[in-house]
Amino acid sequence: MPKDWYEWHELYKTEPKLQQRLEIVREYIAYSLNNSPEGAIQIVSVCAGDGRDLLGTLENHPRAKDVSARLVEINSNLVEHGRATIESLGLAKQIEFINGDATLATNYVEAVPADIVIVCGVFGNLADETELNRLLDNLSFLSKPGAFVIWTRGHSNGIPYSENVRKILGASEFEEVNFKFTATGDMGVGLHRYLGENLAQPKEQQLFVFSGIPSKAR
Repeated sequence: MPKDWYEWHELYKTEPKLQQRLEIVREYIAYSLNNSPEGAIQIVSVCAGDGRDLLGTLENHPRAKDVSARLVEINSNLVEHGRATIESLGLAKQIEFINGDATLATNYVEAVPADIVIVCGVFGNLADETELNRLLDNLSFLSKPGAFVIWTRGHSNGIPYSENVRKILGASEFEEVNFKFTATGDMGVGLHRYLGENLAQPKEQQLFVFSGIPSKAR
């Protein structure tokens, strides 16, 4: 079992469900880029890992030069790997990788509200529904009106956890644009659009509490 999040990301090389999830996430990022208004596109990624979802999409996307992005990740090895990828793509002037705590609102100052918010690999690492609701409430701080929000939620023990996320988002001014399961059937990937107003300040400075550990990641 992986001992840290860098080792966990190595599972993308061998785990079909993660490979399939990544493919769908990239599809939704590309869709969001294609359907954003002309001009600059602001993106934030929460618990970004090494940024392979966004960076892999921008590598061949015609709107890559329109993008400004901030990726927030606490694992320094993942950040180092992501920064190397950004350099190789020639996007260092547009994309910044913050090595910091993605739960803190201060790490998003001047990067939000965003046109695209990536919250992948997060919801399954929250302690309970209270923390889920807390984070979903704070998406209105990260998101512009009309912003696309891309998220994932794994299933376990036959419980379709993604259905709860869809239900809460639907009741919180987020319109579902698309939703897919991986072919393995145990990973859900959603794309929603925010229909509400941006909150200039978050309801709390800590947007959520991340309680997941790599060996039990969902």
